[in-house]
Amino acid sequence: MSFDVPDDLRYLDSHEWVRHDDGPARVGISDFAQDELGDVVFVELPDEGETVTAGEEFGVVESIKAVTDVYAPVSGTVVAVNERLFDEPELLNESPFEEGWMLEIELSDPDELDELRDPEAYRDQIE
Repeated sequence: MSFDVPDDLRYLDSHEWVRHDDGPARVGISDFAQDELGDVVFVELPDEGETVTAGEEFGVVESIKAVTDVYAPVSGTVVAVNERLFDEPELLNESPFEEGWMLEIELSDPDELDELRDPEAYRDQIE
């Protein structure tokens, strides 16, 4: 099976992704992760204004198969939460890179992005 691995993202070993252009960084879980989880039924996320630390847990995704912690790929302040996920957790399955994003984070250290896997390294990990 082949999974979508967008080239404009960086990845954590634990299958979270981050997209950073100019403003806040957007964070979510990968296509591989949502497939492994199965149907997502509940999402727990931090509140706006909270801080997250790279490599540390920031929330929980519950599926019909398992309850899984999700980890921050970068450190910073949460400036937006995708509140649609509270009523439509299935967006993580249907659109993990677009509609199913989880957080937007104002980065405290943009250099952390360099420590994440690039798309090629992430593809190697999941194949």
